[in-house]
Amino acid sequence: AESNRIPATLLFTHIVGSTQRAAQRGEAPWQALLAEHRADVRAHILPCDGVEIDTAGDGFFVRFDSPARALECARAVRDGVKRLGVDVRVGVHAGECELQGRALTGLAVHIGARIQAQAAPGEILVSSTVKDLAMGSGLRFQDRGLHALKGVPGEWPLFALGAD
Repeated sequence: AESNRIPATLLFTHIVGSTQRAAQRGEAPWQALLAEHRADVRAHILPCDGVEIDTAGDGFFVRFDSPARALECARAVRDGVKRLGVDVRVGVHAGECELQGRALTGLAVHIGARIQAQAAPGEILVSSTVKDLAMGSGLRFQDRGLHALKGVPGEWPLFALGAD
């Protein structure tokens, strides 16, 4: 089988406490908030040259050709959802992925999703790969230490994107 591996920067988002919020609000109000959230996120993806890969529940999986653009989108998403009264966890990782139509697969995808799961509410957490690729961009990162990522071998140094 012919391989179609591409380098990509992957962004994952998730609304903090989404299950509890859905239960508290009720189905119709929760669906209305999700629709606003999705519209807001999509409004930030396009200007940053992102490609929406998947949306599951309240989360997004987006591909970028550049770590700086992924981080610009991540900031815009994190700041944009505040007007909806919610916080997101954001994870960003860069690596080679298998491109299958519009879908992406591979270990880099799993790592990006696991990084997002480690993020605190309102935090943009990145791998050392993203931090290193963004060197010279003027972006600042704070060391968040080593983390075990579920199902991924070894410990991974993670970093939080600093304030502007």
